[in-house]
Amino acid sequence: MILIQFTGLSGSGKTTLAENVRHLLIQNNYNVEIIDGDVYRKTICKDLGFSKEDRCENVRRLFDVGQRFVKENTIVLMSVINPYESIRSEIRQHHFVRTVFLDCSVENLIERDPKGLYKKALLPDDDSNQIKNFTGISDVFEIPANADLILKTDSEAVTFSTHKLYNFIVSNI
Repeated sequence: MILIQFTGLSGSGKTTLAENVRHLLIQNNYNVEIIDGDVYRKTICKDLGFSKEDRCENVRRLFDVGQRFVKENTIVLMSVINPYESIRSEIRQHHFVRTVFLDCSVENLIERDPKGLYKKALLPDDDSNQIKNFTGISDVFEIPANADLILKTDSEAVTFSTHKLYNFIVSNI
């Protein structure tokens, strides 16, 4: 089957698009599983922090879970920030992996800020509520060098991006 490794900043639409396309795939009789980084941070990745090494280990663990589903003939939507090109490339070496970049400007994400995280990341350094090592603000996000699909989530409607992603997945199975 196929594993879609999403990459994109917090709030760019990874979970929303994964859930939307999951519904479309299920309606068309595909087996599909979402591996959401936020969910797994509370379970198999709860021992990890936000250093580069820990972020890469987080993605590796999620990929290991995803591989098991792929072997069971299931489409996997791995919804995680996935900020480093090195780990994305490592995973892409598997023939069943495709990379989808959710491209959304930091300015737009700060304006949207659905979880209030950007507001906290932009607090002064001496504020105890400031989020440290926040991807795209105080930590690096490397733009993918060769994404298989780019979704411009700050200019495309959610339904447009959902159908674009659905068609991409079906054409790559």
